[in-house]
Amino acid sequence: MTEAARPANPAPPAETSHPGKGLNLALATSASVMAFWAWNIVAPLGARYTQEMGLDSTATAVLVAMPIFVGSLGRIVVGAMTDRFGGRVMFTFVLLGSVPPVLLVALGGSLGSYAVVLGAGLLLGIAGTVFAVGIPFVSAWYEPSRRGFATGVFGAGMGGTALAAFLTPRLVTWIGYVPTHLLIAGLLVVMGAVIWFNLKESPDWHRNTAPVIPKLKDAAGLAVTWKLCFLYAIVFGGFVSFATYLPTYLRDIYQFDPTAAGTRTAGFALAAVLFRPIGGVLADRIGSKPVVLSSLAGIAVLAFVVNLRPDGEIPAGLTFVAMAAALGLGTGGVFAWVGRLSPQGKVGSISGIVSAAGGMGGYFPPLVMGATYNAEDNSYFIGLMLLVVTATVAFVFTLIAIRPPQQPAPQGVLKGT
Repeated sequence: MTEAARPANPAPPAETSHPGKGLNLALATSASVMAFWAWNIVAPLGARYTQEMGLDSTATAVLVAMPIFVGSLGRIVVGAMTDRFGGRVMFTFVLLGSVPPVLLVALGGSLGSYAVVLGAGLLLGIAGTVFAVGIPFVSAWYEPSRRGFATGVFGAGMGGTALAAFLTPRLVTWIGYVPTHLLIAGLLVVMGAVIWFNLKESPDWHRNTAPVIPKLKDAAGLAVTWKLCFLYAIVFGGFVSFATYLPTYLRDIYQFDPTAAGTRTAGFALAAVLFRPIGGVLADRIGSKPVVLSSLAGIAVLAFVVNLRPDGEIPAGLTFVAMAAALGLGTGGVFAWVGRLSPQGKVGSISGIVSAAGGMGGYFPPLVMGATYNAEDNSYFIGLMLLVVTATVAFVFTLIAIRPPQQPAPQGVLKGT
């Protein structure tokens, strides 16, 4: 079935009929921030684990990437479950389900056990599924012409990675390793309670009780699903991989200690967070395609510049901030497509598959960076050049393969998307 022929989501009633949309968007975004913090608690302490456990670059990369792997695959199922159970139930499930893995990370780290921390990271992936809950939830609250804004604001919840990078190493210094993880676990419980007692489903949301497997097969059969999977694997995967591996990169290339590297990684994540809703708003106004094309062009150019190792705090800092901005714009632009083109009742299933692709896009680059690191020359040349090539291919793909519908666009689908 073509994109133009697929039924569009019926336009919801006027905005005034949904006075709680702003509050529910804010609650969903707050839940996402907390879940992203939990999802990313291993990476900021990667240098600590490397030193205490005597890890090489490949072992460290596997440890850092493990939560991404499970979080990515889990989004497929969680997205479909959100169509059935709703955001309130699934947000609470993800937040409370993340508590035991956080405590297990604390146990493994205090024992100096690589196997325990690795296993905890595997379970910690549940926190990363939060994105597949939020996209269908906020999309139900907003009319199609505003879904780029809504998904962009919710996507800013990935700022939890900035909190993880900035606060986690500092909290370990201030209050200790185990107390830091106990604090994070406590905050997850508090946020879970806030969501359970305050979050409301949109009046336009209707429970989809169809069996999960057929729903996923149906969503996977749409061409637009796989086109957006590829693009999101580049833009969101790029953000995740930078946010998780940047502390290690800054340690190796610029000799920063964990706290200094964490501060700069937090700045990178914050820039991406701020530009994600901008990408969504721009997609609402001018269409997703020009936004995504601009993002991919920026990623390709800036990855090449990063490989040149800009010297000095300001040149290097501006390069990484610009890269974060390009990635943020791309994530907002791609998911504006998801919220707008998904048939009614399938937003959760499609967003679960697409967001899973994004997470998997963030899983492999840290492994590639670790495996291709040239210790003799202190160089990540191969890994960064692969990013240049991949972003260039994605640019050409977007330009050629993703076109406006040939038939008149259904209501709610903007020209150019």
